Amino acid sequence: MPDSLNHLAIFTRYPQPGSTKTRLIPALGPEGAAGVQRQMTEHTLRQVRCLQQRRDVTVTLHIAGGDEAAITAWLGLQWNHQPQKQGDLGDRLIAAMQSAFQSGASRLVIIGIDCPDINADVLEQALNGLEQADVVLGPATDGGYYLIGLRSPISELFQGVAWSTDQVFQQTQTIAQNLGLSVHTLAPLSDVDYPEDLPVWQAVQQQTLSVIVPVLNEAGNIRPLIEHLQETPEVEVILVDGGSTDGTVAIAQSLDVQLLSASAGRAHQMNVGANAASGGILLFLHADTRLPTGFVHAVRTTLTQPNVVVGAFELAIQGNHWGLRWIEWGVRWRSRLFQRPYGDQALFMRRETFERLGQFPEVALLEEFILMQRARRLGRVAIAPLAVLTSGRRWEKLGVWKTTLINQLIILGYYLGLSPQQLVRWYRDRHL
Repeated sequence: MPDSLNHLAIFTRYPQPGSTKTRLIPALGPEGAAGVQRQMTEHTLRQVRCLQQRRDVTVTLHIAGGDEAAITAWLGLQWNHQPQKQGDLGDRLIAAMQSAFQSGASRLVIIGIDCPDINADVLEQALNGLEQADVVLGPATDGGYYLIGLRSPISELFQGVAWSTDQVFQQTQTIAQNLGLSVHTLAPLSDVDYPEDLPVWQAVQQQTLSVIVPVLNEAGNIRPLIEHLQETPEVEVILVDGGSTDGTVAIAQSLDVQLLSASAGRAHQMNVGANAASGGILLFLHADTRLPTGFVHAVRTTLTQPNVVVGAFELAIQGNHWGLRWIEWGVRWRSRLFQRPYGDQALFMRRETFERLGQFPEVALLEEFILMQRARRLGRVAIAPLAVLTSGRRWEKLGVWKTTLINQLIILGYYLGLSPQQLVRWYRDRHL
């Protein structure tokens, strides 16, 4: 059966405080509960992107609440969406089912966003199950189901079901058996509906990697940067614009990426991005730097090493000037012997470490250098055995040796007690 006939329907709500995830409000408050709704929807869409790298699947989001402008501002233009139909859950599921099959689907999988353990593997298992079975069900541990798959429209499966009870899965299975339908059952997973369910979501968050990129007038870099990051769709990508005037924002808005605005200043922009991120692991990336293949595994592995609080990558610099190879050699030894990686090496750490360090100091210069000083008091700063590739534009502008000398004099000035304001004035005088 051709992959092009696969369809995925996703049920979610617009994250309006007070009207979504209301059963979590006693624990998190209206804003916090809405934040979980937003984050879990975005997490689900990242898993869907992973699935779409494996096979051709069309996707429709069925969204309750929110108007067109609000939903577009949230999800961008990349996702097909439509309002949920009126009626109880059964009515809404029937409407989504009919719409998908009328559009030509031969295999349909319907999910919500309440089960954070739904990933590309689970979705692929569901599609594979429909090759042999009439119905695929993913039982939830609370007695409902987190997924239903069909290869033909069967409205009876959604009629006469006691929704929002612990009988939903069993009743649906009984209906299918009475209709003579073959059923393939997936492994049970847990929904996140009540405060006591939050550890399920928190466990997923702990392993989610958020890549935070501060940008300012990076129109020449932004598209290849985002396209490169989208090759690893399971990561959360957050761009924080500091007031670009060159088209950076328009380019970012045309792509499937979360874009925030903040006042200019790399430290402030990175802090804003970190505060908005849903991941338990934060990676701070310069716009002119590209992460290596396999960076997600390298990050997680590095942070599991004993006493490691912060990690970074080796540095490779674009360009053929022989002096750049000396710079790379010096960075390698400085990073490993003295545990002093710089920001262009893509610093990463767990969220709790970032908060213990007090976030980036919002100074005009050396914010990453100062954070690494703090980190060394907590534990070890480790270097992953892969290299990021960064632009050589800073070295090309003034020359390799002059740029290196200025950078070292800035650090010397910091140790001699010069204020960040004095250092940034001196730095800009020599880089403009």
